[in-house]
Amino acid sequence: MTTSTVRLAADKLAPHMNRAMNAFDAASRKTSLEDPLLELVRARASQLNGCAYCVDTHTADARKGGEAERRLYALPVWSQTPFFTERERAALALTEAMTRLTDGPVPDAVFAAAQEQFDETELAELVWSITVINAWNRVGVTTHAWPLS
Repeated sequence: MTTSTVRLAADKLAPHMNRAMNAFDAASRKTSLEDPLLELVRARASQLNGCAYCVDTHTADARKGGEAERRLYALPVWSQTPFFTERERAALALTEAMTRLTDGPVPDAVFAAAQEQFDETELAELVWSITVINAWNRVGVTTHAWPLS
């Protein structure tokens, strides 16, 4: 099945909510966290959520930011590779746990590992950033509002 047809132009039909989401997204990009790490987080959450548009967008953004192809290809199996730093691994583990909440709450060990790598402000910013991409993914997967071309 392709998603080239918009199911629902949610952004146009509820512009006030789209503006609020765009403002939330903009706020999530004004962090002390490094952009390459955030693109990995956005790409990984998008992979888990099956949002083709967001996977395409965030892997392209990561490439533009200098991310290595090898690491992008390995992102679905990051935990089995040596290609990611401890900080990135902690962020990716938190991303997976927050994205897969149907598996249960975020494990204490995952949160503790993130606390070891991020100060409190950074961790709060990371949690909000993961929340934002998950929200975008849910809109995209449900409505196909932004088809790939």
